[in-house]
Amino acid sequence: MTGQPPTKIPAPGAIPGPRPLPLHMAVDTLTWLSSIAALRTSNGALPPLRPEVAARAAQLKSALAGASPDAFIGAVERQARERLHLFADGVRRYRRAPRPARPAEPPAIWREGSTRLLDYGTTAPGAEQAPVVLVVPSLVNRYWVLDLDEERSLLRHLARQGLRPVVVDWGAPEADEGAFTLTDYIAGRLERALDFCRGLNGGPVAVVGYCMGGLLALALAQRRPADVRALCTMASPWDFHIAYGDLVRVMEVLLPLMEAVIGLFGVMPVDMLQAMFAGLDPFMTPDKFRRFALMDPLSDQARRFIQLEDWLNDGVPLAGPVARECFRDWHLHNTPPRGDWQVGGVAVDPARVPCPALVIVPEKDHIVPPESSRALGPALPRGEVMSVQAGHIGLVSAARAPGEVYRPLAEWISRQR
Repeated sequence: MTGQPPTKIPAPGAIPGPRPLPLHMAVDTLTWLSSIAALRTSNGALPPLRPEVAARAAQLKSALAGASPDAFIGAVERQARERLHLFADGVRRYRRAPRPARPAEPPAIWREGSTRLLDYGTTAPGAEQAPVVLVVPSLVNRYWVLDLDEERSLLRHLARQGLRPVVVDWGAPEADEGAFTLTDYIAGRLERALDFCRGLNGGPVAVVGYCMGGLLALALAQRRPADVRALCTMASPWDFHIAYGDLVRVMEVLLPLMEAVIGLFGVMPVDMLQAMFAGLDPFMTPDKFRRFALMDPLSDQARRFIQLEDWLNDGVPLAGPVARECFRDWHLHNTPPRGDWQVGGVAVDPARVPCPALVIVPEKDHIVPPESSRALGPALPRGEVMSVQAGHIGLVSAARAPGEVYRPLAEWISRQR
């Protein structure tokens, strides 16, 4: 750390007036216009990053063998402008749309720094006396994707199924939390939250981790085997070099920029995190906003879109040391499966997690490749893998989630006595 205090970053929603366009959306407005620039200037020497894109490029080259260059350029320009206009219309509609009401937040029953535990045992009759389940979301996204509304709420469903979900709300780093490492979060903050939950339960508790939270939960289960009776990871990465391909090299190029930003702010800002995730599939954001532009604004589909976009834009900054561990150590050097990721000076080793474990793998995940999360299953002595035909976010928010994820998870946890 330098002697200079971190630059203050406004909290989400703290900026008065209309919310600014997130950086990753602003960048995406250039996607189709850049097609025109690339068409006129590229010599084709730079290969696409993803193999499937390279295959499509080869097919296109063959199909256009006899086409007029001028006609082709004109068609690309028209298509780029049409798509850009539709994308911009979708963004305008999203920003102006009325916001769906969110369910009432349950009471916070424990707090330390910016971290709270929210007790969903108060949302269903009798759940306060039920077995406690500690739910650990990612550090970079808010917990409430697990509680969109009464219909799509993993947390409320677990409560209705006779369990007592207690979810970690991490909050944005405050004061000295900007210098936290993963050890500070896991061996400190999360272990003390586990102590509290164990007291509520009168014994060991089940722990469920979503996305990055699955890695935190895994390390917690290894450190506290007597206090974790069952472990579930959902859409959680493990082997970061499976299926990522050339994107690993892109991360190496981005590291100096990430270090410069962390040096300036002390944390990794939300906009940079979003831009990096959007880079995994540059076409995903413009595609989804074009689809939104064509939706009935009063439809359930449009309401769900707004809910999820609001959640995505409600992220929090990542403490600088944690950002380095996640992107430099996990993504670039692949430390977890190599046995080089350490928490409190001890290597995180799934083989040392004795409790029953369930690894839920969304097979359509574009954020965490299914192969990456599936690799954790065989490494756990009592691990089993459950595959779901869903995406990373759809795993917990799609219409099929209550029947295909919520219920099987509740039943699995209830069997682990």
